[in-house]
Amino acid sequence: MSSQGSGGGSDDFVGPVIVVTGASQGIGAAIARAFAARGSCFLALLARREQELEQVAAECRSWAGVRAEAFVCDVTDPEAVGRTARAVGQAGGAVDVLVNNAGHFAAGSFLEYSLADFDQQIAVNLRSALIVSQAFAPGMVERGRGDIVNICSVASLQAHPGGTGYCAAKAGLLGLTRVMREELRTRGVRVTAVLPGATHTPSWEGSGVPRERMMAAEDVAQAVVDVTRLARGTVVEEVVLRPAEGDL
Repeated sequence: MSSQGSGGGSDDFVGPVIVVTGASQGIGAAIARAFAARGSCFLALLARREQELEQVAAECRSWAGVRAEAFVCDVTDPEAVGRTARAVGQAGGAVDVLVNNAGHFAAGSFLEYSLADFDQQIAVNLRSALIVSQAFAPGMVERGRGDIVNICSVASLQAHPGGTGYCAAKAGLLGLTRVMREELRTRGVRVTAVLPGATHTPSWEGSGVPRERMMAAEDVAQAVVDVTRLARGTVVEEVVLRPAEGDL
């Protein structure tokens, strides 16, 4: 899918350039709003759903000093990501923060899970983070400064029945995050894994789980913002967030 930018605002803003993938709903949209609430910044919001993505960008632009643009992009497609990275650079300049949030859950037991479903879970939840990070991290390394936050899951640590593809992909994402941290820590780039438990998002619709039994997406988003705002001499390596009453 090709990329495109939309949106606007003043070109003379002062603030960080922040890229968020999977920003059209759920945790990704909450992360975009949380950064916007902090004030002046340029938000490059990536997702496949153009209408929902533009709505989130419009909400973010309501904060003073915030520019937000929607970039329609399939983050599993290296060519689309490359085009989008170039478009983001032209629109906002060097990227300060990258949040790899794009993900998808498809349930299925191990004995019955199809290879096609498994490949799709790996592509969306793991491979996309590699593709997007390889597109934006070189600029951070060149500048000697940047933050990458990968949204993993408690499923990265604790497997559950019916999570064949998802658990495998999220465990892989945690491993990838740790490798990225070790390779980039001396290059000025901090890499953080955020591992949320059950969070109230559209993916839980129809599940029958009470909303109050889950975390708010806004709380996960706040954790993401907070780890990027520490002094450069400190890195938050991993953050595990769970509902107060425990996992579902």
